[in-house]
Amino acid sequence: MKSRGKQRTDSTHILAAVHDLSLLELVGETLRAVLNDLATVVPSWLSTVTPPEWLGRYGRRIEEYRLPRAKPAREAYAVQVGQDGFLLLDALEHDPEMMEVRARPLVSIFRTAWAQHFERLEGGCRWRPGSELPPVGERLCSPYDPEAHYSDKRRTQWVGYKVHLTETCDDDAVHLIVHTHSGPAEVPDVASTGDIHEALAKKNLLPTEHVVDAGYMDAELVVSSAVKHNITLIGPARINGSWQSKANQGYDQSHFLIDWEHQFATCPQGHRSTKWRPGKDAFDSDIIALQFSRTDCSPCPVRSLCTRSASTPRHLGLKPRDQYEALQQGRAQRSSPDWRERYDVRAGIEGTLSQGIRSYGLRRTRYIGLAKTGLQHAGTAAAINILRVVNWLDGKQRETTRTSRFATLCRSA
Repeated sequence: MKSRGKQRTDSTHILAAVHDLSLLELVGETLRAVLNDLATVVPSWLSTVTPPEWLGRYGRRIEEYRLPRAKPAREAYAVQVGQDGFLLLDALEHDPEMMEVRARPLVSIFRTAWAQHFERLEGGCRWRPGSELPPVGERLCSPYDPEAHYSDKRRTQWVGYKVHLTETCDDDAVHLIVHTHSGPAEVPDVASTGDIHEALAKKNLLPTEHVVDAGYMDAELVVSSAVKHNITLIGPARINGSWQSKANQGYDQSHFLIDWEHQFATCPQGHRSTKWRPGKDAFDSDIIALQFSRTDCSPCPVRSLCTRSASTPRHLGLKPRDQYEALQQGRAQRSSPDWRERYDVRAGIEGTLSQGIRSYGLRRTRYIGLAKTGLQHAGTAAAINILRVVNWLDGKQRETTRTSRFATLCRSA
């Protein structure tokens, strides 16, 4: 397989081409949207099942109405919308001539919204509280783009999608975007690393080194990337989250000697573990559970540096050997100058994202749905590549990271 040297990847959030609606606006607008859809395909039927007062409730976009502010009034309004919706659903379900209409996309979206937000009761319905709703990443956010979802990353919250750009970053060649990966907003970056590698493999564009930030990294991906694609995945290894590591005292996993062949660990005081149990963790990943003897742990003079439990002996949860060693090696490398130099090239992908956002409107999708949004991202990447190739052939130098005049003066002094 042809090597393309080094590549780097990062992602940014994409705003959907729909209004950001509150939950109350969402159900009202969903009902209004399906009424407009039915008015187009079955106008005569719709006029016979809709009460006259619905015109005042759903004749205009819901956000144009002044919705109630007090909680009791808002709940009463929500229940009214829910009852109206169930009335329409019943009319659709009980009419045998509406079979094809029931299969329309907006009707399916309408049915999903009502299942998420309302509980049907005898003689009425109940507006579900937030604690009963599906996770925010799975909820319907707009009837006009059901694939757009809510997500948040650090301090950024949005409804829409996410795009990952992968570009070459060799010093002696033009930097080109070789892959765009558009996906749901709620999917974490680490879940996209493998998909990006598979897509690059199909295009015969795999790199030898792939530089990413911590969001794309985990020990399993480091190992699988090397074994399956011969890629060196370069990025910050996940930090040790144990209380011993955070306090910078005590015995975390790195203080234990692991004998993988004989399946036991030795603690800093020289005691061996008594149990070695392969299994799965809460995320269905392979893990090895180790336990030490209560006889050894209870009288240990440094017990407080090893465990906070008053009576339970020390437990360890280890990843499989190849992943464990990759993780320990990655943590050890983070402080080395050589690793920092290799990783520093990742910063350039942020400039590419900025170029796409500022010059090509990458931040907001122009279309409805993930497929068309992904096509827009591919077109944006192609436009950026054309400009870069032209500049490269014209001999124009690539832009470098901006440095303030004061910083430049200090460095030259």
